Amino acid sequence: MMPRRTLLKGSAALGLSGLVSAPFINRLHAQESHPLAGQKIEMNILGIAGWLPSSLGVKMSPMFADFAKEKYGYDVTFGFAEAPFADLFQKAATSLATKSQEYNIIISDSQWLGALAKPGWILKLNDIIAKNKNLQLDWYSDTVVNTYMKYPDGGEDIWGLPQEGDTKALYVRKDLVEDPKEQEAFQAKYGMKLPSTFEDYENLNAEDYEKVMEFFTRPDQGLWGAAWQYSRVYDFCTCPQLSIMWSRGGDIWDPKTGQVEGILNTEDNAKAMELYKSWLKYMPPGATNYGIAEEIDVWTQGKVATCLQWAAVGLAMITPENKDKVLVVPPPKFGKGEEAKRVYCMGGQPWVLNAYNDDAKMRVAIDFLNWWYQPETTLEYAKRGGNPTDKATLSNPDFDSINPWNRAYKFMLEPGRSRDFWHHPRYSEMLAVQQEGFTSYMTGSTESAKQALDYIACQQQQILYDDGFASAGPSDACSAASL
Repeated sequence: MMPRRTLLKGSAALGLSGLVSAPFINRLHAQESHPLAGQKIEMNILGIAGWLPSSLGVKMSPMFADFAKEKYGYDVTFGFAEAPFADLFQKAATSLATKSQEYNIIISDSQWLGALAKPGWILKLNDIIAKNKNLQLDWYSDTVVNTYMKYPDGGEDIWGLPQEGDTKALYVRKDLVEDPKEQEAFQAKYGMKLPSTFEDYENLNAEDYEKVMEFFTRPDQGLWGAAWQYSRVYDFCTCPQLSIMWSRGGDIWDPKTGQVEGILNTEDNAKAMELYKSWLKYMPPGATNYGIAEEIDVWTQGKVATCLQWAAVGLAMITPENKDKVLVVPPPKFGKGEEAKRVYCMGGQPWVLNAYNDDAKMRVAIDFLNWWYQPETTLEYAKRGGNPTDKATLSNPDFDSINPWNRAYKFMLEPGRSRDFWHHPRYSEMLAVQQEGFTSYMTGSTESAKQALDYIACQQQQILYDDGFASAGPSDACSAASL
């Protein structure tokens, strides 16, 4: 008897003994013959607690159950397990390490692809995609493929398919920036127009954005200019900080050689950290603890004029109370004139499939993905507040008007405006030391930004060298690196 996983891999290349290659039909056609017809299957999805895009996948699953019953003749139910961002990977890894089928489909953060793929815990999807035309989508940009699908970076192996696309966006108090009195006062103070349209912010650089933050920082009125993330939790300080570094022309590593030292810990990146820390004066007290939830709180309470937040959080940021007072725009560029650019962190999550699913659960999982990427499903997902990533949906002339953040999301999904960071299997360790170093400087525990960067670079260089990925270990200078 061949091991089940060996048999599954072989059959996947042939379309699961013809099952995967069976034509995927829409609900206008008659029920097709299906090997699971008459059966009842229970499926479980693991997703992110408190994260709307994750729950949307489950809330929409009854639609797939109806579809499967009508067209394939089987009954399927979905359970949902969840954990916060900071705990979800460990929850998935603990289960998968035992070859459990506890979670059949997992909503993974994009940076976990390597850590899940390297031990063989999730299924490589190249053959599945090749046998299912409905999974051969024209994605909106290569950024989608590189963020949610491929590991290792630059390779051709596909391990995930995008569940939720996500980019950074700037939420702006429309009622403030469109107020004629505020516009007049801003013009008088700075000699420039108060940015109040999408196009204004599309062209806005960080120097002029700082004027907006300064102008609206009025502690005596309970109003501050901005809320950005500085928290040590998960990747909250990392994402805006890397965005500023990239936008100023810096980098964080060489993904081909694993070299970090000398690339991350540069004087220019230190200046980017100094700039980011200086912006704390425009933010409410306690901003060094701000993550996603804290930003939502101060924004919906009307305490800040602008907020750098994920597009995926739009439904929480835009409430019935403030829905007419919010403008969602691209975040600022860095630099001046034609040289100015914006490169912000990608967010979002891919679907990945448990490699230990039995044949029935694997077939249902693939049926589910085929259904998920049908045009009517992706459009429904968008209408419920999700962010699809396929070109057909995003190119729909009505897409920009479906949600207030859609235009900014699509703008930032264009090539070169957003990028992901490491997909390496040692991602969590690299992130932990980075968050430690960034927040140590932001909170004043470490006085020098360069000192914090030296510490991070040396620690990350050691992690990658110990892994065998980096060709060089830390330099002798690292013996003195500390926070």
